[in-house]
Amino acid sequence: MAKTSEMPKHRGFPAGLLGTQWQFTLRRANSDVTKLVSIPRHRTMDQTVALADIGFVKALWEYFGAEPFERGNLDGERLCRLFGRELLAAERGFDPASYTAKLKINEKLARKNFPQAFDDGVEI
Repeated sequence: MAKTSEMPKHRGFPAGLLGTQWQFTLRRANSDVTKLVSIPRHRTMDQTVALADIGFVKALWEYFGAEPFERGNLDGERLCRLFGRELLAAERGFDPASYTAKLKINEKLARKNFPQAFDDGVEI
């Protein structure tokens, strides 16, 4: 069995979108780390998908702000839905399959695509 990578944990980060199946964090590291790639977002009949994206961006902004942060225990699929657009690599030699890879929010595009995530009066 392959050795499992160290996975920094973001204590206090929301585990997921309440009342839905969508998670934001992982409980434990996996030896097969999900590689971060940009996956397209498609319109869907399931509104919870869009709400989860908004909630995740809101949580990222509230937890990290404009500062670079480690991927850590953040869910790979949720990150991939934003990667290359609202989330960018924040270091040279970025390893898309590392729990310690540094990311940063592309604030301008995130505010444009997810304005509700930056509205302090909106609860997700």
